[in-house]
Amino acid sequence: MSLDIRGEVRSWEAVGVGLVLAAAVFALLQWGIAGVVHDRRTQTVPDLKGRSLSSALDMLAPLNIGLRKESIEFNNAVPIASVLRQYPPAGTVVREGKIVRVVVSQGGETVLTPAIVALPLRNAEMLLRQSQLALGEVNETYSLKFEKGVVVSQDPKAESSVERSALVNVTVSAGSPPAGVNLMPDFLRKNIQEAQAWAGGAGLSLVETKDLSSPFAYGTVLSQTPAPDSPLTASTRVSVIISGRVGKPGEAGPAVTNFHYELPQGGSESLVRIVVSDKYGERELFNGLRRPGSKIDLPVQETGGAHVRIFLNGILVDERDM
Repeated sequence: MSLDIRGEVRSWEAVGVGLVLAAAVFALLQWGIAGVVHDRRTQTVPDLKGRSLSSALDMLAPLNIGLRKESIEFNNAVPIASVLRQYPPAGTVVREGKIVRVVVSQGGETVLTPAIVALPLRNAEMLLRQSQLALGEVNETYSLKFEKGVVVSQDPKAESSVERSALVNVTVSAGSPPAGVNLMPDFLRKNIQEAQAWAGGAGLSLVETKDLSSPFAYGTVLSQTPAPDSPLTASTRVSVIISGRVGKPGEAGPAVTNFHYELPQGGSESLVRIVVSDKYGERELFNGLRRPGSKIDLPVQETGGAHVRIFLNGILVDERDM
């Protein structure tokens, strides 16, 4: 029995010695680490805000301070890829080896401006809000092409890349001009005889140039100067380019293709605007309200290289080549 007791005593003594040695080793390590840390020099964190990441690294490297990008945020005031915030802040005293965490600016968040030309001003403003933009300056101008209260032009133009919450300035139709104010009518895709009759009544000369390669019927107005709704004076020179195509006996007329578009189901009425662009410029094929699921079929003369864009409530929803 006494032998067992002595054995247990020796075991506990061994355990005690081990614990003392372990504690001594731990204390030595702590002392060594503390010595190394406290031997490092201290540095003052510089102000990195507005600096590019490469510039921030150049400032921190001589101080033996590291840099880590923690996250990114949109910000209009700080250029893209520049430091927006830092932790710890500028002026903080740290030891060498410290890591400064930064939030980097992604610049201003950009959106595309919707097409609001030909929309009533109220609808245009609602569409701008939905696009995270705001209505800016509103001016008025007389117009033969657009009804009163309808947007005639916008700045920036449709599909421009702008910062979120940017202002979009518009010019709105004040209706038909009063007596004494002469505006240029829109003769695009009309017969030259209409333009000739108008020019004769207005006392203006009309210069005509023929495009012999045009697929349109002879006399179709392909382009005009001045543009529709431009102010006219007695000295204004009006010029048009018309189709000079003359068909041979028995020759088929210009090829006509059918353009088909079907509105998606559901929702309410939508303002549909269909625009085609070709080598003769841009022209509007359709502009009107249609119910969900409605089908729109339009005959379009083939000109080669034509591109069609479809807008619903001022938003571009589809593009097609013809």
